[in-house]
Amino acid sequence: MAQDDSEQNDLLDALPADSAGTGSGTNWLIVGSDSRAGLTSEQEKELATGGDVGQRTDTIMLLQITSGGGPNVLLSIPRDSYVDIPGHGMNKVNAAFALGGPELLVQTIEHATDLRIDNYVEIGFTGFVNIVDAVGGVQICPKTAMKDPQANLDIPAGCQDADGATALGYVRSRHSDALGDIGRGLRQRQVASAVADKANSVATVLEPWRYFNLSSSAADSLRIGDNVGPIDLAKFAWAISHINDGLTCVVPYSSLGESTSVGSVVVWDAQAADALFKHLAADDTSKVDCSATGQ
Repeated sequence: MAQDDSEQNDLLDALPADSAGTGSGTNWLIVGSDSRAGLTSEQEKELATGGDVGQRTDTIMLLQITSGGGPNVLLSIPRDSYVDIPGHGMNKVNAAFALGGPELLVQTIEHATDLRIDNYVEIGFTGFVNIVDAVGGVQICPKTAMKDPQANLDIPAGCQDADGATALGYVRSRHSDALGDIGRGLRQRQVASAVADKANSVATVLEPWRYFNLSSSAADSLRIGDNVGPIDLAKFAWAISHINDGLTCVVPYSSLGESTSVGSVVVWDAQAADALFKHLAADDTSKVDCSATGQ
């Protein structure tokens, strides 16, 4: 899918002037936005993206690239997490993106976790589809059949190959899973791992055109912080492509559906989440236990 050059490789002023967080590792905030840049009206219908009404995010993940010798960590932050948005009060974390874009989202994540965000990267619908297609699709293994018209998803149970459009529906769907936002985060990390596997496969090495397709798809679809240089981006790409050698987690939670004035929200387990964030701040990822984070 071709993109308008004006939408490619955008540089964003995403980081606040004064960071509220700490940390000795390198923390990337990874955002999957609902940007429809580059999609035709037919493609919007095919992918069931809906109307383009403001800016929203379906995916929020934090990647810590450790310098302390422990494994890198890919942490899902549920989009319905109930947090304090600076200047706006308590709300779902993804509301920060809608209210103030990348900078307010970064401020909110730093405020909620006490972690410093060093770099920011954002990818829209088109970029996600292109990257999955560039590696020749991925294998997904839903335990039950999934049908979600809002994500244009209708797939059977069991392992199957998925192209970019199907994979997008798979990671966006939240109405066909009793775990809602948590289940979606798990699928997002699964697909990220599957893309990493394909990117590092023997077939990719033996077919160099795949490297070109993958790098071109990524380069044409990312919006990155204006502080991110080529070396930073190379380290990020390496870490993502080797995430299966690291840890994948979700922020520990105590409730998936607490009723509030802003709707049903995910409430973090304050004690367990604080312990996790302190391990990350200390760059001591060897003490992170993803099995205790609701995964």
